[in-house]
Amino acid sequence: MDINNFLNGLAIGFSLAVPVGPVGVLCIRRTLAQGARRGLLVGVSAAMADMVYGIIASFGVTLISDFITSQQQWIRIVGGVLLLALAFRTYNSHPATETFEDTINGHTRAVISTFLLTLTNPMTMFAFAAIFAGIGLERIIGDHWSASLLVSGIFLGSFLWFTLLTLFTYIFKERITARGIVLVNKTAGILLALFGSVALWTGFTGF
Repeated sequence: MDINNFLNGLAIGFSLAVPVGPVGVLCIRRTLAQGARRGLLVGVSAAMADMVYGIIASFGVTLISDFITSQQQWIRIVGGVLLLALAFRTYNSHPATETFEDTINGHTRAVISTFLLTLTNPMTMFAFAAIFAGIGLERIIGDHWSASLLVSGIFLGSFLWFTLLTLFTYIFKERITARGIVLVNKTAGILLALFGSVALWTGFTGF
């Protein structure tokens, strides 16, 4: 049934977003430092990237999927470099001196950077490959309506999780002092550096 394809997509998008990886850490950190709007922008960006992988898989875009498979080492390396750069900036940021652009250009850059970060995250690629292999996409490839419902569900499921994460973080934001935010930034920077190091290691050892 068509509704099942949408619900499957919703479950896939939500379950893939739930593990607190680099984008989850970024969502929490930006909500604390820059407010709920920036946290939601992280969620929209991540959901868009998840949707791209859903489109590639469910519409059978073999040209793109073959490229991703053949160039996965370089994609991991690029993702690792982005994560390490973000880790350095996050670790050294301070709430008293940190500024951000609350403008259309500032929001656009935030969306693009998070989108690229999610798209080049090797964990996202492997998670999608594993799940799509398990559910058997051959039954909907060629059925554009079913594929569209699945992709829509993936986007909404992913965005739902990041909305909840942003909301939960924002609710408790007022209880966190400036020193607490510094600690969050340090912890987030270390976690992002670990994610980036793993991505780089797997990228270089894959050659």
